[in-house]
Amino acid sequence: MKISFSKLLLLFIFVPFIELFILLRIADMTSPLTAFALIIFTGVVGAYFAKQQGRKVVEAINRDIAAGQMPADSLVNGVCVLVGGIMLLTPGILTDILGFALVLPLTRPLLATWLKIKFSGMIGSGNVRVYRTDGFYQTPQNNEPLDDDDIVIINEDEEE
Repeated sequence: MKISFSKLLLLFIFVPFIELFILLRIADMTSPLTAFALIIFTGVVGAYFAKQQGRKVVEAINRDIAAGQMPADSLVNGVCVLVGGIMLLTPGILTDILGFALVLPLTRPLLATWLKIKFSGMIGSGNVRVYRTDGFYQTPQNNEPLDDDDIVIINEDEEE
């Protein structure tokens, strides 16, 4: 799955317009205050659920690590909760629906499974490469044997 710049540009242009259109329609059908209250309500409720589910994900990661297991599923759930929380804080109906779907434990497993399948396919096709580094501040290893002049042997049995 290759995402081009033009697709992202269209996404970032059209989604806000669609969100604005929906919010204006809600304001026309009810009142501007109702639309504003809806934005605030979904933001507050979404932040609460994201925080609650985020804590549960961190607990699951800690349990997996304590059991000596790789917390792969918990990490995917963590990404879903993080992205869902960001979407819930973004004003709009569509982003709120997708955000709640990512945050709530009833719908998150479906989206997490889809995400794992997509990511596995991307790795298999070579679109994702994994690199490893030992860090930025690694000291060079000296593999030369130690010089005997630097070794001090202390014998506790001898008296001074």
